[in-house]
Amino acid sequence: MPYIENSENPIVDLSFNYGVRIVKFYKYLASQNVNVLSKQLLRCGTSIGANIQESIHAQSKADFISKMNIALKEADETEYWLKLLWKSEIIEEIEYKSLSKDVKQIIGTLVKIIKNSRVS
Repeated sequence: MPYIENSENPIVDLSFNYGVRIVKFYKYLASQNVNVLSKQLLRCGTSIGANIQESIHAQSKADFISKMNIALKEADETEYWLKLLWKSEIIEEIEYKSLSKDVKQIIGTLVKIIKNSRVS
């Protein structure tokens, strides 16, 4: 899926577009009767963007950092479920690598945002 820019903030766009990919992947997995694991992936994969979106109107710097840390934890959990699905031979390596690459980009961006927010 091409990267779609809708906001002034690239991480918002990146996480939203990733959430869309996760929803579509969930629908595919659910059609294959992979229900429990696919719901876990759906929950955390879409929560990344939701927490980033919430951070836009944070009440304070501490609240902003907290929301970004939650998004980071959700991204880490997403990577875990993807790896589990791959190593359990439920998804193909190509699917894992594609979704994993994008979530790792989100993780790297979130780490930078959190570090920069703490020093400013």
